[in-house]
Amino acid sequence: MSTVATPVGLAKPAEKAAPEEIQNTTHTPSQRYLSTRGGSYGLSFEEVVLKGLAPDGGLFIPEEIPTLPQEWESKWQNLSFSELAFEILSLYISSSEIPSPDLKDIIDRSYSTFRAPETTPLVTLNEKDNLYLLELFHGPTFAFKDVALQTLGNLFEYFLVRRNKGKTGTDRHHLSVVGATSGDTGSAAIYGLRGKKDVSVFILFPKGRVSPIQEAQMTTVLDPNVHCLAVEGFFDDCQDTVKALFADPEINEKLNLGAVNSINWARILAQITYYFHSYFALKKSPTYKADHKVRFVVPTGNFGDILAGYFAKRMGLPVEKLVIATNENDILDRFWKTGHYEKKAVHGVAAEGGITADGAKAHEDGVRETLSPAMDIMVSSNFERLLWFLAYEYASAAGMDDEWNKKQGGQEVESWLKELKSKGGFSVNAETLKLAKKDFESERVSDSQTVETIKQFYSSSSPKGGYILDPHSAIGVAASLRSISRNSTADTHHISLSTAHPAKFANAVDLALKEEQGYTFESVLPKEFIGLESRERKLINVPQGAGWEGVRKIVQEEVEAELKAASASQDEH
Repeated sequence: MSTVATPVGLAKPAEKAAPEEIQNTTHTPSQRYLSTRGGSYGLSFEEVVLKGLAPDGGLFIPEEIPTLPQEWESKWQNLSFSELAFEILSLYISSSEIPSPDLKDIIDRSYSTFRAPETTPLVTLNEKDNLYLLELFHGPTFAFKDVALQTLGNLFEYFLVRRNKGKTGTDRHHLSVVGATSGDTGSAAIYGLRGKKDVSVFILFPKGRVSPIQEAQMTTVLDPNVHCLAVEGFFDDCQDTVKALFADPEINEKLNLGAVNSINWARILAQITYYFHSYFALKKSPTYKADHKVRFVVPTGNFGDILAGYFAKRMGLPVEKLVIATNENDILDRFWKTGHYEKKAVHGVAAEGGITADGAKAHEDGVRETLSPAMDIMVSSNFERLLWFLAYEYASAAGMDDEWNKKQGGQEVESWLKELKSKGGFSVNAETLKLAKKDFESERVSDSQTVETIKQFYSSSSPKGGYILDPHSAIGVAASLRSISRNSTADTHHISLSTAHPAKFANAVDLALKEEQGYTFESVLPKEFIGLESRERKLINVPQGAGWEGVRKIVQEEVEAELKAASASQDEH
């Protein structure tokens, strides 16, 4: 292995000691990390959280998925969300890096910001069909991404406080967090990092292509360490700019870039908890039947949310299938149907749709505008992590040792992604596709089906009556209904994951429900949103044609100004 995990606070090992022996004394295989492209091994949790993206361009994953402890169900079933998160995160984080009391404190602070006592409550949508909705929007920005980004913000702070103990001025480690958003990631990241010492956060979003509420949530945060950058173009342009910054050695060396998008492993890790928590909530439901299977249905664009479910399943959570629910940007659905992962050009009128005021954002290279703009993504970044596990499992059939299997997995992923970049797509063999289908199914939901689903569950004729779904959550519910119809023996419980509060996509909800008796949008609007759009704003408009180099210049100048102001403040005191 090329590098050795050296947790902060521990002495570096003697040069002649065996790396494996050193690691095994402090870290289990599930607490050491590698890159999906094979360039890094044996990294600590702290390293992967602060780096975000591997130097070879790959994503970090644990060297091994942990198995659950004996009698985990009886031991964990009555734990609170925070207590359960501690048990799960401890399997992936060595106590030599974050001692147990510190980890508990990080987790408790992260979920103290949530409005629901259960943090992520499970509600019954249709008792007859055993259909449930996991509400993930009770955090400070009303989106599922709060679950991970509140935790990530506190992890950043913890590591930086420890690194900077007793240091002053330029000796302090300052982290520059850069992220792209199609709406919800930006506000969730900002609320997780605002006011944190030694952290600057830069969020790029496509100008005029996020919903008014989403833009207001980001730009009305006036903390000095928060910087919102409006970029001419589309979400993919923002994402490409962020990737270019991470690939630039100069700015990485100067500014210590950190990732806040779901390429950061800590985000996936934090989301694993709600799969277990909802399973225990289901078991306590009066409608639960012990002999029934459990399926999770997840609306997804970047594949991060459902990937957390894959880790939960591989750990041992009794999940029969994970159902991928895409909108009309269906690169994932097409992969599971054909084994081909390829961009699909959508030009002209065919790309038009969605509601501009809700942030619909077509990309000229092939993304269609839809009513669920947070899922209008051409290439799913986190799919790379699953590809590594598929390639590793396929390589394992050759009967070689585990180190060889890991290297083969990295090489295969690198080859596939080079083909994606050069040819616009790649294909996997029949055996690899079979491995993918073992855990997953997929569904594609159109805009018209999204609208019908929102109507159906608001209608008084619905068993639930009056439940309002946002368009992304509606895609998951529509896919759930299809899965239910295929499992006609009714021996399956379906848990559909929600993504955002319906008020964040007001225009799509109005489109679906404006003719429905008794519906008014005011009844949906949380008090936290009232007057938000009229508050003072802080925003940097990136000049058209500035490119990633122009963004780099802005980031450097803003960080320098922040550090100068911080230094002046210290001098005054």
